[in-house]
Amino acid sequence: MNTFENSENFANQLDESDSLSHFRNEFLFPQLKGKQAIYLTGNSLGLQPKSVRDALDVELKDWEHFGVDGHFSGTNPWFHYHKFLNEKAAKIVGALPHEVVVMNNLTVNLHLMMVSFYRPSKEKYKIIMEAGAFPSDQYAMESQVRFHGFDPEDAIIEIAPRKGEHNLRMEDILETIDKNADKTALIMFSGVQYYTGQAFDIQKITSKGHEYGITVGFDLAHAAGNILLDLHQWDVDFAVWCGYKYLNSGPGGVSGVFVHDRFANRPDLPRFAGWWGHKESERFLMKKGYIPEFGAAGWQLSNAPVLTMAVHKASLEIFNKAGMQALVEKSKKITSYLEYILKSTAPELNIITPALERGSQLSILTNDNGKKLFNHLEMNHILADWREPNVIRMAPVPLYTSYKDVYCVGLALSTFGK
Repeated sequence: MNTFENSENFANQLDESDSLSHFRNEFLFPQLKGKQAIYLTGNSLGLQPKSVRDALDVELKDWEHFGVDGHFSGTNPWFHYHKFLNEKAAKIVGALPHEVVVMNNLTVNLHLMMVSFYRPSKEKYKIIMEAGAFPSDQYAMESQVRFHGFDPEDAIIEIAPRKGEHNLRMEDILETIDKNADKTALIMFSGVQYYTGQAFDIQKITSKGHEYGITVGFDLAHAAGNILLDLHQWDVDFAVWCGYKYLNSGPGGVSGVFVHDRFANRPDLPRFAGWWGHKESERFLMKKGYIPEFGAAGWQLSNAPVLTMAVHKASLEIFNKAGMQALVEKSKKITSYLEYILKSTAPELNIITPALERGSQLSILTNDNGKKLFNHLEMNHILADWREPNVIRMAPVPLYTSYKDVYCVGLALSTFGK
């Protein structure tokens, strides 16, 4: 159990003993009111790694020097570009390299996965998900069930927190699955709930779904690069995530896809096909008849967006050096320190993120002065995240947030309203 102090000296001591503190120097910080910002919004858009410019320059120079031959020549031949990312991306989500591919954007990939893994029948057609999921997930589920001829009001089962509570109870999730198993075709959950910051027990949800032969998938937009994941061992069927939040891969950056090994050689699975997912050795023969590449790569559609993937590659290299285990250990400590500072300086604030089910995010339920508090933080060079109607989200991302940053949040809070 951590014993904290609300003092600058104590925060500096924590930074001095932090084995990951040097990674902070690998990122560029925005300016706020003429001063470097204390950046607590990495759960919305991660900071730019300093290595990105050089990574992009490599590809731009190869484009300049080789033109179309850059697909097979140059530093990172573009024909194989997704392969340069597989192993490092797989480490972040706990997968085998062939179970992962980087392509497209998150919602595009979610729809592609549902083509293969949401296969409703007249008897089993329902989708179980958490209420208040990120809008893209809600819209994807609605449009998918309509596409198959069902009414979202009937086909989508949303699990909401109990009255007066902010987070879901695991027993309620499991009970809902038990009660609706005979009509459910898909369980589709977030790994971390974007609004409350609650991290769900992915293994338990997957195991319960599989008891009834239900396909189970996850949107890991707020989980990848944030919490420890072990998708292969947890037997998750499929998952998607974006690269621009905790993975620091640029606005609108590329997305990751996980497809479990048991589907790696399943050409019979329905899917929307494109030439980049076709069997690599025959791709340029330009023949009719789609033969999917082995593993998750068989769900690719188009050739790699190399420039955005180069940014992702640069960020993944930082994660590979730091290691997810070490990052999560710091995440737990620095998030606990932020919780301590918030409670020490503003005890009236209500932290709705559960202490035992979270990554590096705290969601703070505010009162009528919430927007004023948010603006006050900005005036003190603190960039947090406002979510309607009255939540401020703060994410002390372990790669670049310092304990001194957290202490300064407390200083700002102590002057609010004075």
